[in-house]
Amino acid sequence: MNALLKAGCLAIYLLALGGAFVALPWGAESVLQNIAAILVGLHVLELVVAYQSVRRHPGPLIDSVALTLLFGLLHWLPLARRART
Repeated sequence: MNALLKAGCLAIYLLALGGAFVALPWGAESVLQNIAAILVGLHVLELVVAYQSVRRHPGPLIDSVALTLLFGLLHWLPLARRART
């Protein structure tokens, strides 16, 4: 389920980016760009709130920050759950 939700996030970002260069059906580019901007904004807030969990990522911190900006709680929540057990 987590992988499916991550794929959905990536699809929104890619379609929003593609909509900046080509017209999408039904004029969806502006809607997708707004949704992508809202998602990134929410994920920035999540990064601030869940920074302690983001730091638990086994790789470099910049990777964990980038993954949080892309996927939000889909990235940091499993890290927080793992730390509790």
